[in-house]
Amino acid sequence: MVQHGQITFYTHVYSPNCHRVQLALEETKAEYTSYSVNLMEKPEWFAAKVNPVGKIPAITYGGPKTSPDQPSPESVKINESLIIVEFLADLFSEAKLLPSDPLLRTKARLFANVIETKVLDALKAFFMYGDGAEKTLYEAFETLQARLPATGFAVGEWSTADIAAGPYLTRIYMLLKNDIGKYPAGKGVEVYKTLQGPKFARLSKYIEDIKQYPSFKATWDEGLQLSIWSSNPAIQRA
Repeated sequence: MVQHGQITFYTHVYSPNCHRVQLALEETKAEYTSYSVNLMEKPEWFAAKVNPVGKIPAITYGGPKTSPDQPSPESVKINESLIIVEFLADLFSEAKLLPSDPLLRTKARLFANVIETKVLDALKAFFMYGDGAEKTLYEAFETLQARLPATGFAVGEWSTADIAAGPYLTRIYMLLKNDIGKYPAGKGVEVYKTLQGPKFARLSKYIEDIKQYPSFKATWDEGLQLSIWSSNPAIQRA
């Protein structure tokens, strides 16, 4: 794959959104410079020179290769994880991250939309606000599972849909299994056991397939993620 412009990737290991972009970069075999940005101690230049919203992930594309804290004015700045993922999929079309079939491409985007809306809303409600939201989580997973084919990934072959879903689903299952969240003690393990049962068998198999996929396996360190997320004050039990 021929790469015509430099890529600088602003990221942090904690972020599932950054993990999405990392997966796309790995899948496309792009050459890139990675720069870790701690949003708790965000450098002043980041919002001014890279992303005015001040969030990660972000990339710069094109222009001369410079120090990450001095991005070239000639480079294009791109933010929002799924926009970056689709940009990379288009830029490196040989990687076939976006299906060529219009219907499958639409299905991939609809699958990602379930993650962006129902699953993320359920994540916030259950893990950050506590008890009574497991119904929302189950409903979100039922909706997602209903979109899965009988076997394989979200639209059959690995695609942008799986890149959108994997970083969040693996973290949610990890948190449940380890009972991390603002819900009452024991509720996470209870929900995890339900999700491991026959009703959600297809979803569980899908998540296991994601964890075994080469690019995901190469970028997922559950021990590290557990140590980071277990100290996140936003989901700490009082």
